[in-house]
Order: sequence, then C-alpha cells, then structure tokens
Amino acid sequence: MLKERAMDDPCSVNSPRRVLSLSRKRKETLLFPELDDQASGFGVSGEHGPKPSEVYGFVGSISTVVATAIFLIWAYAPDSWLHTIGIFYYPSRYWALAVPTYAIVTVILAIGFYIGLNFMATPPPTSLNTMFDEYSREPLRSEPSVKGNEQPIKPLSDIGINQINDLMFNV
Repeated sequence: MLKERAMDDPCSVNSPRRVLSLSRKRKETLLFPELDDQASGFGVSGEHGPKPSEVYGFVGSISTVVATAIFLIWAYAPDSWLHTIGIFYYPSRYWALAVPTYAIVTVILAIGFYIGLNFMATPPPTSLNTMFDEYSREPLRSEPSVKGNEQPIKPLSDIGINQINDLMFNV
C-alpha cells in the first residue's frame, strides 16, 4: 500500500539518498554522492563543482598576497639578505617608491579631470536648460470641476523655480 502511494505521488521521497523533485513536470532525481566519493575528494563532478568565479577569486586573492609579500621583501630587505637566499638581480629600489607614487598621482589626476569635465558639461545656473528640457511638464492652468469637499489629485508636473524659492526661502 505504501509503495503504491509513493509511486503515485511524484513528491515523495523513497530513499534517504535520493530526493525527488517537487515539480510535477520534472521527473528527474538528484542523487547524493556515495560516501566513498566524498572521502576520496573526487566525488565532485564538473557540473556540480565550484564556479569559475569562485576559483578565479581564490587564485586572485592568493596571488595578491604573494605579490604583496614579494614586493615588501624586495623593497625593505637589505641587499645582504637577498644575496644570502640567492637573489642577485632585481630592479632598483627607486622603483619601489616611484611606481606606487606615479599610480596614486595618476588616479588623483584622473578623478580631477573627470570632475572638471563634468563641470564643463554642466550648464550655468542662469541657463534655462537647468530648468526646462524636453521632458519638463508644465502644470495645468485650468481647475477641474470639484464636487463637494473632494480634492482631485493634480496631474504630475514640475514645480516652478518661483514656487521652490517661495517654499524654501520665503522670498
């Protein structure tokens, strides 16, 4: 009786190692890997393995730590220590200070240049382009007929600069 009921109901679970899909349209099952595969570490298939972005992130973070350690050793270790471990050729220590300085100055100048371009592209405050463009909506001048105490919602429109000044500065 129980087996017949499990066969009729596609949402049932008939094994602790096999879970059936909850969708009535899909008939596929998800099988859990065997304990032997999990213990050996080779139970992960290509379909269910780690995502490439996770692998790239992990390798990138490890590479960054190793590169930073190599840079700090090159920049701060005395020449005699580098010679004792067999490193005789390396760039001048001038570049340990020059490259980060050039990079920081380049980033600061790029940000300043970007801000300057935005200021040049922005119209002056006295220009009518700062108040009106092709998407501006003028408020309707006619008042709709109102029955009783009901106030209809006004149509969507832009607020004029005179109303803004009146509200903000009481001018």
